[in-house]
Amino acid sequence: MFEFKFADIGEGIHEGKLLKWFFEEGDEIKEGQDLFLVETDKVNAEIPSPVSGKVVKKMASVGDIIEVGQVIAKIDDGSGEAVEENEAESREVDSKDKKESLSEDEEETAGVVGEIEVSSEVIESSSETHQTKKSSKKKVLATPVARKLAKDLGIDINAIEGSGPAGRVMKDDIYKANETQKSSEKDVGSETRNNQENRDNALAYTSPVKIPEIDISGEVERVPVSMMRKTIAKNMVLSKSMIPHASTMDDIDVTKLVEFRKEQKPLAEKQDVYLTFMPFIVKAVTIALQDYPVFNSSYDYKNEEIILKKYYNIGTAVDTPDGLMVPNIKDANKKGILQIAKEMDEIKEEARNRTISLDKLQNGTFTITNYGAVGAKYGIPVIKYPEVAILGVGAIEKRPVVVNGEITIRDIMPITLCIDHRVIDGGDAGRFLMRLKELLNDPMLLVLS
Repeated sequence: MFEFKFADIGEGIHEGKLLKWFFEEGDEIKEGQDLFLVETDKVNAEIPSPVSGKVVKKMASVGDIIEVGQVIAKIDDGSGEAVEENEAESREVDSKDKKESLSEDEEETAGVVGEIEVSSEVIESSSETHQTKKSSKKKVLATPVARKLAKDLGIDINAIEGSGPAGRVMKDDIYKANETQKSSEKDVGSETRNNQENRDNALAYTSPVKIPEIDISGEVERVPVSMMRKTIAKNMVLSKSMIPHASTMDDIDVTKLVEFRKEQKPLAEKQDVYLTFMPFIVKAVTIALQDYPVFNSSYDYKNEEIILKKYYNIGTAVDTPDGLMVPNIKDANKKGILQIAKEMDEIKEEARNRTISLDKLQNGTFTITNYGAVGAKYGIPVIKYPEVAILGVGAIEKRPVVVNGEITIRDIMPITLCIDHRVIDGGDAGRFLMRLKELLNDPMLLVLS
């Protein structure tokens, strides 16, 4: 009997919502066939069965929140009867309890490395120092999510008395222990740097202030928050709490770029590529990042170092029905404009359908958000942690401007650059924007670079 556990399908994913079963109890399933569909905070993933056999029992229902490591189904693969995880852990606890109830004579014969048989036969003592102290540390029963949460909050999980089956430590136990610890720290009036760092890393789980209740005086409708929206909220709190934002705005004359794109659209269509302005902007940003590497970095708060990244994974914010997603173009510095355009079309479609792979959402180095696509001119975007800058692009419009002393109509694109002021100063931001304007003013520079 094979116990199918919900595996860790990607970095940062610890739980998901079961959306659909593809097989019922009693059905035969083959290795590699999708068993169920799960919604995570990033993607909807179809989870395949690692074995062939009969689905004996489904251990979760549609709509349930399932955690990494949790047994989801039992599949009869012909390997014999399996012991359930809870039962195995309970047996382990019982076994340890029995070992700890040894008589004093038996305890004195217990070795520090392993267990030896008890005998009345006299054995000549060795010259090694006898050690009778026995470790009292017991294995704590807890889910992977609870262990991760305890680690992030700086809680000693071994000191918590679990409220779950067989003494299992649950997430609620961790939260209660964290509240108790914070109260104790407040009474003492001081805290160590390590505890401060643990709280910084745990911003996703705790609020730095006590949030008052919302006053309601009329008719309302309560809408459940999706897992994706919860993640967006968590990431925004993290970014605004950790990163001191500063912003600068400018207008770029993209008249030549508008004409160049119009001329090249038929060529792109022959290669099944819909050519927008974004691939040109991605290319220009990538070149500017190579000229000013600090914009392609992260700030290491713990070690007080700036991590300059030698790879260029440019994220482009995608507006989906479920919320904003930021897939990225890997190694954008090695790709041409048409290749970038084609890849952008693919990842946008995958993001909107929630079929995008996790690797396309991870390890971004710089983000561009195009609120001009919905008609907005200006905005102040939030930097995507742990990046240090983000570029906001507004809608291109025709405006009267002065060129060589004369008023003329030009295509103008407004932009906003937000920076992490711990790493980047206003002068750096100005020089970066000047380079970006130079590249977007003359699209031939993008083609030749």
